[in-house]
Amino acid sequence: MCFTLAFIIVLCCYPVYAEVSAQAYILYCPSTGEVVSQRNMNRRMTMASTTKIMTGLLLCEAGAPETIVSITSSMLKVEGTSIGLQKGDRISRLNLAYGLLLESGNDAANAIAIHLAGSIETFAEQMNTRAQQLGLDGTHFVTPSGLDADAHYTTAYDMAILTAAAMQNPTFRKIVGTKTYSSVYNDGNTRRTYSNHNRLLHTLDGADGVKTGFTKKSGRCLVSSCTRNGLQLIAVTLNAPNDWSDHKQLYNDGFQRYQSVTLDCKISVSSLPVAGGTRNRVKIFYEPVQVWLQNGDASDVTYRIRLPRFIYAPVKTGEQVGSIDYVYNQKIIASVPFTTTEESAIMVIESSWTDRFWQSVCRLLHF
Repeated sequence: MCFTLAFIIVLCCYPVYAEVSAQAYILYCPSTGEVVSQRNMNRRMTMASTTKIMTGLLLCEAGAPETIVSITSSMLKVEGTSIGLQKGDRISRLNLAYGLLLESGNDAANAIAIHLAGSIETFAEQMNTRAQQLGLDGTHFVTPSGLDADAHYTTAYDMAILTAAAMQNPTFRKIVGTKTYSSVYNDGNTRRTYSNHNRLLHTLDGADGVKTGFTKKSGRCLVSSCTRNGLQLIAVTLNAPNDWSDHKQLYNDGFQRYQSVTLDCKISVSSLPVAGGTRNRVKIFYEPVQVWLQNGDASDVTYRIRLPRFIYAPVKTGEQVGSIDYVYNQKIIASVPFTTTEESAIMVIESSWTDRFWQSVCRLLHF
């Protein structure tokens, strides 16, 4: 009885589409932290080359994109897809990132791992550390490329959380949204064109990333991101024979569920006291903010106001003095600044002749 009730509750919370071919999938909204739709989202499964989302994120977070990587023979000891690296090649981190995320080069993945960590095993430890930081409890990495291994797995939910974090990195986001890229390395002597394997960039309105994957064990895996009218959704399908159509269906239904809502806490405070200023109070201002919510329902949105009791002079017009955080599903979905609309200079008080006299006496007596 309890199991049946729990199953019904899950179905009510998360619509499941029988037409979606994936063994496990999720449609996720990063801005609200909502699971829009899912099936088996917490089932541990292999994920093929979508693994490279983590590899690419770690490389982008390492910075220094123009750093040159010297390719060694150990970096090339990997099977599967390749961007054609050869021993002795000198290629930048940025070019490796494009080869990794567009062409899904396993040689690029190994090169990144050994370059950043010294070995595949140590890099896998770094991948797992970053996974723990992101709260990916159902994920464990063994390879940087996504080649099958016994303890290499993730969940659709974890992959959505990872992708949401990765898409916050400007370099990563730019790369995965690029359709083709001209790679130049070996001091300009080698030129290659990388083409993104993600068909959705060409066929789906608003598609802006992120990564495909396939092995015989994993089946077809796809992680994608789509943004329309400022709202981003992320879809993950694991072992999905019809992944392209799955993602299109999920997005077309998911975006219809969201409506734009204006949030305004209607705070009564309109000014702040100023200490030591020529104006003892200055007016403050904030603007209502628009967010996207399912069915336009803002009833569960709360807000936290952050304002000091007073501020010190000098105060400039347009200076931020606080904020309003709008909270939904235990997540800040919008943060709006309070700014000043008036200025207040430091007040200068003239000393009386008696004050000046005693100050002179104290200086003479070294007080």
